[in-house]
Amino acid sequence: MLSHQETQNLAAQRHYDTYAWCSQRAWIEIDIAALSHNVRHLRRLLSPRTQLMAVVKADAYGHGAITVAQAALEAGASWLGVATVPEGIQLRESGIDAPILILGATHTKEQIQAIAEWQLQPTLCSPQQALIFSTALETIKNPFPLPVHIKLDTGMSRLGTDWEQAAEFVQLVQGLPQLQIASIYSHLATADSEDTTVMKQQQARFESAIAQLKALGITAPCLHLANSAATMGDRSLHYDMVRVGLAIYGLYPAPHLHHTVNLRSVLQVKARVTQVKTITAGTGVSYGHTFVAPNTMRIAVLGIGYADGVPRNLSNQIQVLVRGQKVAQIGNITMDQMMLDVSNIPDIQAGEVVTLLGKEGESEISANDWAEKLNTISWEILSGFKHRLPRVALM
Repeated sequence: MLSHQETQNLAAQRHYDTYAWCSQRAWIEIDIAALSHNVRHLRRLLSPRTQLMAVVKADAYGHGAITVAQAALEAGASWLGVATVPEGIQLRESGIDAPILILGATHTKEQIQAIAEWQLQPTLCSPQQALIFSTALETIKNPFPLPVHIKLDTGMSRLGTDWEQAAEFVQLVQGLPQLQIASIYSHLATADSEDTTVMKQQQARFESAIAQLKALGITAPCLHLANSAATMGDRSLHYDMVRVGLAIYGLYPAPHLHHTVNLRSVLQVKARVTQVKTITAGTGVSYGHTFVAPNTMRIAVLGIGYADGVPRNLSNQIQVLVRGQKVAQIGNITMDQMMLDVSNIPDIQAGEVVTLLGKEGESEISANDWAEKLNTISWEILSGFKHRLPRVALM
């Protein structure tokens, strides 16, 4: 926990950060009310006994891990999920004391020592990893059994022990006094698909593994399987906890899930116009002259580029919002800047704010729109925004 002085210093820094954005060329706004709304509405899908884990890995999908974690916990989440040990430590250093699950694999003595010191909870993926943890905890003389989470591979073919070896694995961990099983879980590979065949197969494998354990008199204190899509699409997958990432940020994992819950987008990306100029017909714009003016036109230079996380491959493909009106981005997006066709925006001046992702009036541009252009997913768009874009929490 932070000292009183450290807490005051952190509060002062946040106060500064909130107001310093006005001098920035570009920034990201985080709507805390929307985030809280999403958590509350997702909780309504769950039974009272089912907990909600807010997945805040990758700096909360680019939204700012500390801000998001605090808001999610206040709105009804009871667990946090991260990918790495440093991500968990960052949350602890901010004063957050909720249980934190490390979803990635950890093996080194230094990682294990940090996990114990900061009261984080690791995922165990294999018997070999369990033995490494046991030996390391003996060496550092950890005074209490460490809560660990058993990961089973039911068809993702990523981390985890094969579900058919679940009984062996769990019995091994139970025999290690330095470890205490906190949950057993798996991860779904196709939960966002309308075809539920593979998802149901994974669920059947998960339940078969749990049944094998019960036959041996072993009852897991907590079971969890559902990600955002499964949480929204199938209540039978909720078990004791759900792990929700994308949905708490206001985006749907798939179009067919839109009807399940009312979500509000949390993130907006904004930048300022840095110069406005008129160019004549035949004038090339930006590197490579991939756009050539067909006639006299007015263009605006915007202070944001691919070094901020706007993919260069979106060049000449996207629109942005200026005064609620969609205008085209033209020419190649550069490291720090991009150009817009503002011929139809009267009297636009340097310093005016433009929305790249977000909503103005009735018009909206989402991470899904960019993802479709790039044949990728919204998760990649959100987690790609760089840290030189300040995150500004709006209450």
